[in-house]
Amino acid sequence: MKIPNLIGYHTSSEGTITFQTVNPITDQFHPELFVEATQAEVDRSATLAKGAYRTFSRTSPMERAQFLRAIITELELNKSLLTVTYSRESGLKEQRAEVEFTRTIFQLTSFADLLSQENLEIKHIDLADPNRTPTPKPQLIKYKLGIGPIVIFGASNFPFAYSTVGGDTAAALAAGCPVIVKSHPFHAHTSFLVAKLVVKVAEEHKLPEGVFSHLNATGYEVGQRLVQHPFVQGVGFTGSIKGGLAIQQLAQQRAVPIPVFAEMGSLNPVVILPSALKKESDNIATKLALSITQSSGQFCTKPGALFLVQAVETTHFLETFKTIFEQQASYSMVHPTIARIYTQRAKQVIDQTNVHLFAQGTVTKTCNLGIPQLSITDGHTFDTNKLLQEEVFGPHALLVICKDQLELEQILENIDGQLTFSLFHNEENIEAQNLFFLAQEKAGRVILNGVPTGVEVSPAMQHGGPFPSSSDSRFTAVGTDSIQRFLRGVTVQK
Repeated sequence: MKIPNLIGYHTSSEGTITFQTVNPITDQFHPELFVEATQAEVDRSATLAKGAYRTFSRTSPMERAQFLRAIITELELNKSLLTVTYSRESGLKEQRAEVEFTRTIFQLTSFADLLSQENLEIKHIDLADPNRTPTPKPQLIKYKLGIGPIVIFGASNFPFAYSTVGGDTAAALAAGCPVIVKSHPFHAHTSFLVAKLVVKVAEEHKLPEGVFSHLNATGYEVGQRLVQHPFVQGVGFTGSIKGGLAIQQLAQQRAVPIPVFAEMGSLNPVVILPSALKKESDNIATKLALSITQSSGQFCTKPGALFLVQAVETTHFLETFKTIFEQQASYSMVHPTIARIYTQRAKQVIDQTNVHLFAQGTVTKTCNLGIPQLSITDGHTFDTNKLLQEEVFGPHALLVICKDQLELEQILENIDGQLTFSLFHNEENIEAQNLFFLAQEKAGRVILNGVPTGVEVSPAMQHGGPFPSSSDSRFTAVGTDSIQRFLRGVTVQK
């Protein structure tokens, strides 16, 4: 069976290039053939999106809320098929599919509630004063408008929540922006099934054709054409630093550059002070072992480097941590490419001078394993080796043992921007200390006595930090504030 592209309200299979998805647990290809989009199909989807924008951007917030709620209804009616397809394409367990499906519904609901309860078109009105001297004052009316057609790239590690109708798409549609999804090739069927439901709802609601399109692609060409198409006005991306920077470069090379809202890689440093280990050592070790290995470490907020200072408490913690970590099982990663890169990167870190393998989880017999690994080094080695400061996507973390807190703080001064920064402590007024100020400077979210995995969908969430963790630290990719990425101000002067 051939799976077409969805362009507006029509299917299209003009291309000759096809590809298949794979079950990462068995390494067996699924029978469906996905037809890669052609340049003409990219052009048609962008042209339809441009035409739809003028009408869709003028719909009321309540109309867009009804659209999102209708999508929720269709997703829930088709939940069984969607979650089964999700699991066979990603290798992720049924429980994870359930959690991510629920999160996707909650994200859509949050934006629908926002549109229903708050008028995003609330106008700032500055009344005229014709008698003002020395110059009369005009009347100014300011409102917000969607920026235009948006391209969303499906994320490899979140087939529901960060892909076809995930947070980026929900935010863009809520803002009144048509969306073109470039599906991720390793969960293309899950993406297609979700996209069909969105198109069905859009047509039933008599929204303009082109408000949503869905394109298949396994190479870079389709994504490149979309980003550089003159009718596209913004991009949402969740993935690696390399991928995000490539997209950003393409967007800047256009005759008219456009914003790229990219959530990229992060080391997510975790600082564990001796004061925390005096009472909570075993509990912290358990929390971190699970956080590093959960879903084979395939979270952008997985702890990648754990910083400790030399102390008696640290020695005890390391002994406990090693025992607990070695009990963690290996699981299949979401696709063969991620598994291969993880294995290469983890080995690359462990092979560095003054770095050693500290602990390894148990190994199972499934394909594309992400074997949990802890490596260990000293503070000076970490500080002087840039490779150790780069993310390893998967269930690996690097233990960094510093001589004292002064060396710890000097090291943290030199690290790049991060999505998260965790600080385990048992000290009064930690928020007045230098470590806390460093954490604020380096990351978008600071976690006190907790792990960074688990990103709450909330207006109070900041998911996006200083470069290179994200392309613009002023915005969040999670929570209803993420709609601000796809809106711009317009003032009418009278």
